[in-house]
Amino acid sequence: MCFVYFRGRLIPAVTTMPAAQESPEGGEEDTLHYEETEDDAVSPMDLSELLKEGTKESHDRAENTQFVKDFLKGRIKKELFKLATVALYFTYSALEEEMDHNKDNPLFAPLYFPVELHRREALAKDLKYFYGEDWKEKIQCSEATQQYVDRIHHVGQHEPELLVAHAYTRYMGDLSGGQVLKKVAQRALKLPSTEEGIQFYVFDNISNAQQFKQLYRARMNALDLDKNTKERIVEEANKAFRFNMQVFDELDKVGRSLGEEAQDGGVPVHDGKGDIRKCPYYADKLGTAGPSCPFHAAVGLARQPLVQLVLAACMAMAAGAAAWYIL
Repeated sequence: MCFVYFRGRLIPAVTTMPAAQESPEGGEEDTLHYEETEDDAVSPMDLSELLKEGTKESHDRAENTQFVKDFLKGRIKKELFKLATVALYFTYSALEEEMDHNKDNPLFAPLYFPVELHRREALAKDLKYFYGEDWKEKIQCSEATQQYVDRIHHVGQHEPELLVAHAYTRYMGDLSGGQVLKKVAQRALKLPSTEEGIQFYVFDNISNAQQFKQLYRARMNALDLDKNTKERIVEEANKAFRFNMQVFDELDKVGRSLGEEAQDGGVPVHDGKGDIRKCPYYADKLGTAGPSCPFHAAVGLARQPLVQLVLAACMAMAAGAAAWYIL
C-alpha cells in the first residue's frame, strides 16, 4: 500500500485525504508533502495502467501536432499563446465546475484535489496579465474549445464516472510535459522571471510532482470500478486527447494566418496588446468579422482570381495611358 505524509501523519494513499486547509489555529494553508514508503506491484488491470497503455497512441499523436512541435521548438507567437491560454481557461472552468459538482460522488471523490490541482484561478491571473483588468470582455470561447467544454459538461452531468478520464488527461499532463512548456514559453516570449503569464504551470501546493502523480494513480486504482467502466474511461480519455488535438489544430491554423500576415501583406503581427477581435484584419483572419464589415467584404473580394485579373488589367491600362500622356 502507498502512504503519504500529511500534517505530520502517515496516511494510506487510497483513503480520502483532506486537501490542504487553514490550520485550526488560523494559520496559513499548508503545502502537501508526499512521501511514498511502500508500493504494491502495479497490475495490468489497474486503471492507471489501462489508461497509460490505452492512450499511448493518442498521446503520441497529440505530441506530434504541428502546434505542439512548434511550441517545443520555441516558435510560439505571443498572440497565439494568449489564445491558447483562453482555450485553457474555458476548458478548466468547465472541468472544475463539474468536479465541484461531483466532489462527493464515490466514483470521483478520491481524486478531488481542488487546492493542489485546480487551474481556473491561475489562468485568470494569466489572462489579466495578457489582456488587462477587463480581460473577461476581451475573450471568447473558440469553436473547437466549445466542443470540448460541451463534452465535459455532458460527462459531469450524465456520466460522472467518466470525469476521471478528463481529469487524468489534463492534470497529469500539466504536471509532466506542461512543466517543459512553461520553460519554453518563458524563454521564447521573454516573460518575467516572476512567472507572470505562466501561472497556469505553477503548482504551489504540490511539493513533489512525481510523488503526487504516484498518489493520484494509486487513488485511481482504488476506485471501485468494473471492467466495462474502466474500458469506457479509457475510451473517454482518448476522446479527451482528440478534443485537445482539435484545439491544437485550430490554433495552428490561426498561427499560420499570423505568419502569412507579415509575409504576404506586410501587415505587422499583432503586438499582443488589447483585443485582437477589434482589429478588422485579424477579425477577418479569425473569421469573427461580421458580414456587414466593409473591410471583410473588400478583402474577400480582392482575393477572387477574376477580380485580381481585372485589377491587373486596369493597372496596365492606367500605366499605358499615363505613358501616352507623358509622351
